[in-house]
Amino acid sequence: MITTHVLDIAQGKPAAGLTVILELRRGDDWSPVGRGATDENGRLNTLTPRGPLPPGTYRLTFDLGDYHHDQGLAVPFFPEAKVTFNVRDTGCDYHVPLLISPFGYSTYRGS
Repeated sequence: MITTHVLDIAQGKPAAGLTVILELRRGDDWSPVGRGATDENGRLNTLTPRGPLPPGTYRLTFDLGDYHHDQGLAVPFFPEAKVTFNVRDTGCDYHVPLLISPFGYSTYRGS
């Protein structure tokens, strides 16, 4: 499984309602795998079905622009964050958290 958790560190709370898209690289193109919005705890656990994932290069796209606009920021500096990562061990779960603020973001491989 691939899951994510988004925390708004400027407001000190989970980023609820943030749209996330998961894609898999196929040659020079990206194929959609899953899409959803974070829950009230900033979590999204429904991007992939349970079970092994195909190995490959995946990309999460986080819609920061709409989220920050909904929070009252008229013109967000970062309209989106794209996080690209490799899945090699298909028996593992991959958790990719994102920490956001209006003028920056950070990510890491979580557990």
